[in-house]
Amino acid sequence: MELLKIGCVAVALALGTGGAAAQVATSQYDNLRTGATLSEKTLTLQNVDTQHFGKLGAFQVDGAVYAQPLFLPGVEIPGKGKHDVLFVATEHDSVYAFDAERPNDPPLWRVSLLDKMRGEETVPARDVQCPFIQPEVGITSTPVIDLQSGTLYVLARTMIGHLFKDNEYFQSLHALAITTGAEKLGGPKLITASVPGRGAGTANGQVPFDPLKENPRAALLLANNVVYLTWGSSCDVDPYHGWVMAYDPQSLAQKAALNVTPDGSEGGIWASDTGLGADASGNVYLATGNGTFNAASGGRDYGDSLLKLALENSSLVVRDYFTPFNQAQLSDADADLGSSGPLLLPDQPGPHRHLLLQPTKGGMIYGIDRDQMGQFQAQGDAVIQRIHMPGGGYGAMAYWNGHVFFACSDDSLRDYAVENGRLTLKTHSSIKFENPGATPSISADGNKNAIVWAIATKTWNGANRPAVLYAFDANNVEQPIYTSEQNSQRDRAAMATRFVIPLVVNGRVYFGARGEVEVYGLLKQR
Repeated sequence: MELLKIGCVAVALALGTGGAAAQVATSQYDNLRTGATLSEKTLTLQNVDTQHFGKLGAFQVDGAVYAQPLFLPGVEIPGKGKHDVLFVATEHDSVYAFDAERPNDPPLWRVSLLDKMRGEETVPARDVQCPFIQPEVGITSTPVIDLQSGTLYVLARTMIGHLFKDNEYFQSLHALAITTGAEKLGGPKLITASVPGRGAGTANGQVPFDPLKENPRAALLLANNVVYLTWGSSCDVDPYHGWVMAYDPQSLAQKAALNVTPDGSEGGIWASDTGLGADASGNVYLATGNGTFNAASGGRDYGDSLLKLALENSSLVVRDYFTPFNQAQLSDADADLGSSGPLLLPDQPGPHRHLLLQPTKGGMIYGIDRDQMGQFQAQGDAVIQRIHMPGGGYGAMAYWNGHVFFACSDDSLRDYAVENGRLTLKTHSSIKFENPGATPSISADGNKNAIVWAIATKTWNGANRPAVLYAFDANNVEQPIYTSEQNSQRDRAAMATRFVIPLVVNGRVYFGARGEVEVYGLLKQR
């Protein structure tokens, strides 16, 4: 919670608001990625039901929305006064600012990150040889906001098509003013990097960053005055690597670049669109996917590993790591350790104060001590706990009041109690979430009126279908207290994207869909 307190001070400086006004400047509410807001006073267990709560409208946008919307209160928009603002990024490379209280209204501002003078357009799905994000690829990663400077950082993909030569592909870091969307700091900054190595795609002893093959999905992270970006792949189209890059938020200068498999291949960082974690000391935590692993024998490759990184001078260094004893089998079976993002629990009582929870595609939840992560032990994992799940984990767990919540693929929403650093299953919902499961969000007024929100989305190879919003009493998740299909004529959502994380703030629930952002809240009673 230390980071959130710092954020509240910063937002007061940047936006001219006082007190502890609700604000969401990063994915999953905070850098621990707890997935919980504890300042929700409007939505309660008594009024979230089909009689009092429902769909209020939608914000229309020009593409599919995979990135989680962000929210800031009291932003002064030039010529339009002060507004509570919802920021939305689309796969059409557009960024919008809406009045969060006025669904169906036009945007306060909208900017396109396509340079029309250069002939830029979004990247077609066919070019990345992957149908998962259709029909175009633009902005997928959730942006992050620097509250002190009022800057929205966005990672966008673009291309310039040619008839008689190869198309050109670009990825760029943009720094936008939250008040106008204007580009700041001399941006955009073109993403480039190369590291010494002999891995896949090597040329002249260097492994270059490939802006076509490298696919950014995990949310951006701002920690200790550094912006972190990461990449994985599109449908495992080789050659690719897991990349981590650090940028200066004041100048957009690149501070460091790390390839997690410089002498091998793969190791993508994707986390089902959730975010890297960071602790109060600025250590960064992320998980990699299938790929080469040889770090235990003196190498530099970290496939299927959970890494604890630190920025030291101009290098990102691995301070500690965890790799399952059966990493080779996991990699061969496409059972990524890195299919989910980490949850860093607030300080816990007992011998393991700094606990990290990592669900995996292989159907396992690892409980790991962040102070001693276990590294690689061929005879068995040196972790606090291993919990089997019925399906793969795609997303991230959420924490509230000594409990964590998660829905793996084709399974119920599960409630685990956290005691002495270990998880114990308390109960589960009667509702099952098909692939990919759900990343929950929690809204509460401190320790009361806690609601777990989750969205059923599109299966990876299934037909398009509407998203479904669910709400559960956090003290008893067995039956939902609300779903958007209970009164489908009034509340049905638009066609779903995947890996959707609901945003709950100021009595409203927002989430991305195809061509719009849905808004739910208390209905006007007649």
